[in-house]
Parts: sequence; structure tokens; C-alpha cells
Amino acid sequence: MGLFTVSEARAVLDELKPVLDEIVTLRADAAELAASLGPGGRATALGGLPEWKAAQAKLDELMSTVQQTGAELKGFAPLLIDFPADLGDVPVLLCWLEGDAGLDWYHRVDLGFAGRRPLR
Repeated sequence: MGLFTVSEARAVLDELKPVLDEIVTLRADAAELAASLGPGGRATALGGLPEWKAAQAKLDELMSTVQQTGAELKGFAPLLIDFPADLGDVPVLLCWLEGDAGLDWYHRVDLGFAGRRPLR
């Protein structure tokens, strides 16, 4: 996929918000189900092994949905989504981290998350 403008990336992020919300919910459900299946695990109202497998399959599907937009899913817990872009002549990744209200950050490709700066 190509590069995003800031407005294109924000529009895609807005479209992805329900998918991202579902990932967060399923991630928690899958973690709880996995814990219940281990030694000394507690029963959960969420179910058992079949429900855990279903949650994993749905998570894979939702993560593929994110990737198909051209966005890069860089982190799962917390969710970290990057959108390849150029600011001026500099290759950057427009960066959304779970909990961010919107797409308001970027970092140079060569610096990674440690170089994260606010968009102006």
C-alpha cells in the first residue's frame, strides 16, 4: 500500500475504531479464557476451550482487517497502529496508541516510538 496523508490516516482510524474496540474486548476475553484453561485455572462464564479458539480466530480476522487498510499493527497490548506517511520530505509513521483520542502523533521511520512527537 502507499503512503497516507494525515487526513486519510485519520479517516481510516475513524473507520477502524469499532474494530479496535472489538479487539480490546476480545483480547481481554481471550486472556481470561486462557487463564481458566491453565493449571489451577478458575472457571469463567465466558466458556472454555472452544470459546478461546473462537476468540483467537476472531482476533486474527480483526487484525487482518486493520492490516488490509495499509495501516501497520505494531503492538497488540496495548494496540499500536502506524500509518506510513511523509511529512515534508521525511518518511514518518503517523502513530496511534491505544488510549489516544485521535491520530495526533508521529515518529520518523528511523527513530521508532522513542522519537514520537505531536503532529502540529
